[in-house]
Amino acid sequence: MPVGDYRAVRSLAVHAEDVVTALETTRRGDSGTVLRVTPPFSGRMRARIHVEHADEYDTSPEPIHIAPSRLVKDVPAYPTPDATEERLRDSDIEYTVERHHERHTAAVSDWRERVADAIVESVVLDGEFGPHRVAVAVLG
Repeated sequence: MPVGDYRAVRSLAVHAEDVVTALETTRRGDSGTVLRVTPPFSGRMRARIHVEHADEYDTSPEPIHIAPSRLVKDVPAYPTPDATEERLRDSDIEYTVERHHERHTAAVSDWRERVADAIVESVVLDGEFGPHRVAVAVLG
């Protein structure tokens, strides 16, 4: 297989933190954050966090971009400050700005842990040669 053929890839290594950060960035409304696999392609590859830019590639083959949501099964809803405030105000605990901040920080931390624990075991790469399933190895 030529070095530009992504079907040579058998497994992708991803840092859990990269997947979580890319998904969090996307959930906050900043689209274009992906995990990128850069050629030349071989059996074991690394997918790194990357922010897409228009017209950034003019070579062939292009890197493969994987949406972070494809690397997580059952993606939990991202906690919003408004939802955290509502839960706090609906509880028997007195609302304070500090308590709201603490609760929201804890909710985001919990969300990040749940996402890291839900990274998939495999993902499909797709391109000019059609779909190709590869194993996902989580680092960190």
